[in-house]
Amino acid sequence: MSDSVREPMEARPWRPEDGPPPAMSTWPLADPPALWVRAQDRWRWAEVRARQDWPDGRVAYQVLVDLDGSTTMLLRTYWWPQPGLRVARRSTSAPSRDAGRGGGEMPVPHRSAAAGTETGLAGSETGLKK
Repeated sequence: MSDSVREPMEARPWRPEDGPPPAMSTWPLADPPALWVRAQDRWRWAEVRARQDWPDGRVAYQVLVDLDGSTTMLLRTYWWPQPGLRVARRSTSAPSRDAGRGGGEMPVPHRSAAAGTETGLAGSETGLKK
């Protein structure tokens, strides 16, 4: 992989003035595809979280990536294709536009085991007795 490749350009979020929103596809969390993302003169592994198919034909991938080697994982969205992105791994599962059915999965609400609620709030707000 060449060292002269520039970092990829991020895609901005969809806005209502863009027209219809992009169609979203996801993969099972246990079998996501992955991309190599060029960042700070290195190729970084990035797990794909979703694919956006825009009505005008553009494609963007949402990835979870450590951009600087600090182990801090960031969610970024990049237009595809571009030289600063490369396929690292293909999923053995088909993508799905129906979250939770047939392959795609979406994040679930945070559930705090200590609080016993989905919000994770402590005290009387959770309905727990002190």
